[in-house]
This record gives sequence, structure tokens and C-alpha cells, in this order.
Amino acid sequence: MKVTWRIRGVRRRRDGTVLRARFAVAVTLAAGFILAPPVGAVTGHSQPSTPAPRYGVGIARCTFVDHTRGVLNYSSTPYRVSSTSRTLVTEVRYPAQYLAGGPAEAVGEAPVARSGGYPTVVFAHGYDVTPDTYAALLDAWVRAGFVVVAPSFPDESPSAVAAQHGTNTERDIVNEPADLAFVTSAVLGASANKTSICPVAFGLVDPTEIALAGHSDGADAVGMLAYDHGDDPQGVNYASLRTGLAYRAVIILSGAEDTYQSYAAEASRPNLLVVQSREDQCNPWRDAVQLYRGIHQSNKWFLELLTAHHLPPFDDRDAAAFDVVRTTTVRFLQMSLQGITSSISLGALGNQRPAVARMYFSGNGPSMNNVAPVSEICGPN
Repeated sequence: MKVTWRIRGVRRRRDGTVLRARFAVAVTLAAGFILAPPVGAVTGHSQPSTPAPRYGVGIARCTFVDHTRGVLNYSSTPYRVSSTSRTLVTEVRYPAQYLAGGPAEAVGEAPVARSGGYPTVVFAHGYDVTPDTYAALLDAWVRAGFVVVAPSFPDESPSAVAAQHGTNTERDIVNEPADLAFVTSAVLGASANKTSICPVAFGLVDPTEIALAGHSDGADAVGMLAYDHGDDPQGVNYASLRTGLAYRAVIILSGAEDTYQSYAAEASRPNLLVVQSREDQCNPWRDAVQLYRGIHQSNKWFLELLTAHHLPPFDDRDAAAFDVVRTTTVRFLQMSLQGITSSISLGALGNQRPAVARMYFSGNGPSMNNVAPVSEICGPN
């Protein structure tokens, strides 16, 4: 969840402190579109179907340590290096045997074997929450046949924030794209070669079917990794981070463009899905539309939620919005990673409940005119 705003392309705290400034400490360096109307809109209120789960949900936790980059202590002035390595405790959710009436999740359950591995989503959580906050959505992806890999970021998890006495540690977001790339490479390595660090991953991941997804600050980090072409604060070029990682799809949930640097569509042009609510009080509507418009490619979709807030469409506290997000993200992943087609298009699927959501394809997405202002506030929502 975000506690920041943006002024003149610089990310700032509410007290005006610049967040995008480069670190002042020594750390170890790592090596014309036209507005499209909703597609396939319908006038009825048909409900998206909820198919029976294909799989149960197994959960394992693997710890990957990047010894090339540091972690800062933001409660000190000037900032100190609290660790010369970044420890990324990573939750791996994977398809397990489905048992009707059984537990929703099973820690340590054996994965269902699949030749060549499963398509995989690397997921980035928001500020001061954990991957478990999004369990309902992540489990829906797993039940549809995807592995979900979700690291906890060293400075942005609740325990890390508490360890720094509640200090705003959100500045560390600029290091998270490298965290995501590192964890992706680590999981791919563990899938290809059995290791004691993450034994559950052996044979689990198809390296040709990888997606990036994130919410709030995590969505910002995903956008930076997927589209930034400058350097991160530790001197590493964002484009070099994604070299060799064949991300085929990107999902931005209530996210914004890193205005500190310009975005550009990659030559590979992974499919892009942006999800944003007009009533989001934490990530302003215009930020998501700006990001969508900044990616100049035709294979992109914008799912506009009409009345939801920042987190409830993704943690299932807003059941109607969550149901649309669940069905459209699953279909988007199936289409993008597996090439699965359906008699109903992604656009039509996103438009099945016009009182809840509207889907746009290509173009500039929704109009930014006549959007009622909302009070900007984060925290519990």
C-alpha cells in the first residue's frame, strides 16, 4: 500500500522528502493512438462463471540471498547499510492435488508433476504487506494451473518496517526490480538443477512461460523492471536486469509509471494488462492511465474498476470487483503464456459486469476527463 505522491516527476513523501534521490552511502554494486471504447460491452449483468478448481494449492518457502547488493537502514541519518546482502524469503505457490472439501492451501504438499514445468507468475507485493495479503488472488492463479513466485522485499514487509521503528522505508522500491530479476533467475535455476535451497522448484517452472505481476508499490517495481531504460540507484541498468528473462506478460494492479525515468515498450512487447479503479484513494487514477499511455504497443488492455478502492479488489474484500479481476487475470495469463483461446474475448469478459468494470483494448485506455477527484489517503483500505 502506498504512502507517497509524485510532484514534477519526482517521487516524494508527504512531508516533501525526495524518494528518488540516489543513495548517499557506499553499497556493493551489482554486476497516434485513439481512445478505444469498451470492447464487447454487453447490456446485461451476466455473472462470470467460476469453474471447478483444476488443482489444489501447495505452498513452500525458499530463501534466496543476493550477495551483490545491500539493504539500507532508513531510520538513520544519513542512511546506513544494515546488510551487505539482500535476503529474499520467497513464497512459492504451486499446483497440488485437489481434494474436494480439503484445506484451501497445503504447506509442503507435493506438486503435481507436469512435463516441461508450469507457466509462472513472479509477483511483487505492496508496501507494508506480505504476499499472503493477496492469497485469494494468487491461489486463483494456482488453481488455474500457474506457479506463483512471490518474494518479501527486505525493506518493505511489515516486519522490516517495524524493525526500523515505523520509519518510511518506501525508498527501497528502486531496488525491487533487481530483487524480482534475481528471484526469477534463482527459481529458474532451481527448476533446472535440483538444489537444497529450493527443492520444491525442481522441474516446476517452464522458462518460456513467465509473467510479471504486482500491486501498488509492487506494480511500480514491475513496471520499472519491464519498461525502464535508465539505471537504478546502485548503478545497474534496468534493461540489463531483464536480459535473458523472457517475460511474456505484465500485470499492473493499481500501479504508476516511474516518472524519474522514461518508459519504452520492449522489442519483445509482452502483453500488458493494467487494472485500476476510479475510486482508488491511494494510487491516483491518472497515474495508471499515464503508465498505460506510455507503453506504445497494441497488445495491451486496461481494466477499469468503477467503484473499488485500493486493495479490496485484490484481497477479495470487494467480492464483485475481485471476481472480475480474478476471471480477467486468469484469462489474460492463459492467453499470454499458454496461447489458450476462448469463444469469449478478454475484452468481452472484462465487460460482462458493466456496473463493476469496463475493459479497454489498445489505444489510450479510459478518458481522463470528468473523473471526480478523490481524497488521497492510504493505510487500511
